[in-house]
Amino acid sequence: MALALTACATGPQAPGDVAASAPKADVPTGSTKGNATVHSAQSLKAAVDNAWVSLPASVTGGAVFNGLLKDAPRVVGKAPVVVFVHGSSGVAPAIKEWQKWLATDLGVASLSADSMQLPDRMTYKSPIAKAQYELVHAMRAQELSAAVDALATLPWADSQRLVIAGTSEGAVAVARYQRAAAAPQERGRMLFSWSCEDNYHVQSHRSNIPNTLPVLNVMSSTDVYFSPANPWLGNSQALGHCGKVLADNTVSSIVLIPGAPHTLFNLPQARQAEEGFLRGLLLSK
Repeated sequence: MALALTACATGPQAPGDVAASAPKADVPTGSTKGNATVHSAQSLKAAVDNAWVSLPASVTGGAVFNGLLKDAPRVVGKAPVVVFVHGSSGVAPAIKEWQKWLATDLGVASLSADSMQLPDRMTYKSPIAKAQYELVHAMRAQELSAAVDALATLPWADSQRLVIAGTSEGAVAVARYQRAAAAPQERGRMLFSWSCEDNYHVQSHRSNIPNTLPVLNVMSSTDVYFSPANPWLGNSQALGHCGKVLADNTVSSIVLIPGAPHTLFNLPQARQAEEGFLRGLLLSK
């Protein structure tokens, strides 16, 4: 396998060991709220206008800016940028903390479009029908494309130094991303808490990752949703990470963090890998 598989702290269990130790459980009953799964032009614009952005001091000329895109200050230059696709909980505080870290410690700008700007947007408690998940995934793909397209209009965004990233539901969109001909070419992708595998969450994983594109996949070895520790995962052969999809990608890395929670991109082990990945792609000369 042409990728680096890294275990932080103690070594992760082998997938078979995790599955064997998983408690027997019935499949829980999922639920949904809301019915909207397709953006209008207005809601897609609102998702971008109300994106959470963090801008480094190098472009603000003063303090780091953390706030809505529509409230962003005047800038004095451009910065490399990460477009981040949030998970099913929206632009949560953990994401804002992560974006602030990017701007403060690395000098990298970031933008996370707000999917919840769609009125009556469908939300869910897993598991639900695969067809319903796929409607959400298609909607998130709309948002990712709109966010990348918006970079051309943002005076602070150096779209030639771009990484796209996402977590959980949002990482599905990143793994499946197909760049439009006129869109800037991303230098790499970061996939947090998504395993690029067939399971209850997708009809098929449909990952679209070129073998020459740098990828960082950070997972909990016992992720509650997408590792073999989930007794209703729906894939007895699952690895719980993107190793199968990235098997021929020689510029990818997988970081498994034993016992980590589903939201893990702020953990020290994750940040260490993220910093190295982003410095190599966005900050090196």
